[in-house]
Amino acid sequence: MKIGIVCYPTFGGSGVLATELGKALAQNGHQVHFITYKQPVRLHGFIPNIFFHEVHVPSYPLFEYPPYETALASAMVDVIKNSRLELLHVHYAIPHASAAYMAKQILRDEGIDIPVITTLHGTDITLVGRDKTFAPVVAFSINHSDVITAVSQNLKEETYRHFHIEKDIKVIYNFVDTGRFRKKTVDAFRKLIAPHDEKILIHASNFRKIKRVQDVVKIFSEVNRQIPAKLLFIGDGPERITAEDLARELDLCRDIRFLGKQDQIEEILPLGDLFILTSEYESFGLAALEAMAAGLPVISTNAGGLPEINIHGVTGFLADVGDTEAMARYAVNLLSDENELKKVKENVLAHAQKFDIRKIVPLYEETYREIIQGEVFSHSLKS
Repeated sequence: MKIGIVCYPTFGGSGVLATELGKALAQNGHQVHFITYKQPVRLHGFIPNIFFHEVHVPSYPLFEYPPYETALASAMVDVIKNSRLELLHVHYAIPHASAAYMAKQILRDEGIDIPVITTLHGTDITLVGRDKTFAPVVAFSINHSDVITAVSQNLKEETYRHFHIEKDIKVIYNFVDTGRFRKKTVDAFRKLIAPHDEKILIHASNFRKIKRVQDVVKIFSEVNRQIPAKLLFIGDGPERITAEDLARELDLCRDIRFLGKQDQIEEILPLGDLFILTSEYESFGLAALEAMAAGLPVISTNAGGLPEINIHGVTGFLADVGDTEAMARYAVNLLSDENELKKVKENVLAHAQKFDIRKIVPLYEETYREIIQGEVFSHSLKS
């Protein structure tokens, strides 16, 4: 199949998932065309069957804001026509689904019918999409997609709750390449971080306000008071400075490292003992799943779709948003019991297998074949 993928090229979950999906499809023999404003961060090196098309947005004095959506729609039309794509898969509703609708109408006038799949990822529905500035366009674009998928049952329910959606939404969970993350810990690297065999806690995110990174510092402060530990922050974003300020205030700078954005996160995660995710909302929690694939138990909030992947008492523990005391207590109890820690690490490795890329990607391939063959399952709920 010839597949177009439209996504954000950043470190966020939607961009990571879209890129990894495209790479997996290319390895399965499909021709994949990425259409976005810069090369996705996880798309590096030469990969046969993968093509990258950069969206150029002209700058004119007339435009106070560059018209990216219009430029994107034009780029879609160009790639679909010249590369003879069979379908378009857009990730994150804003502005990709609306741009895809525009491209679809342009092509329809030229006798080309391109099916569009929209995958909803989270804040495009629960935060940005609910803003009254965007909500009508989001609902319209979703309803005019040929197929709609969501990355968790929770996100599917949230979409129906906040928008008048007239079509079925199919849940296809996020995935992880378990083989890629199952690496042996290099003792020399661990010694550099924890020279006295301290426990290593890890957090990875885009440091947006919704991630509540200050809560991570608070949890670590209590853990470190009882158990010698180190904390690794992976990623970057607007709330990094608040986490750094709190670390200084609590005199934790010697035990916390900010590693910034990392392309090879699979090299870092296996060094850890525990993963902390304090988000106010996660539609799925891809960072937590990647941590599990590396063998890390997860202490997280119970927000959104997190309970669908982090099973309380099995793969880690869940607590209410902002309840740093409970999360610290769970962390201390787990890190203090080597036998229990070993058991939970075995559990997370087994659980991650349920979301392995080799099990999830075929679900997308099946969906692609159905839509190309006209057997679209996303029928109107009114029918």
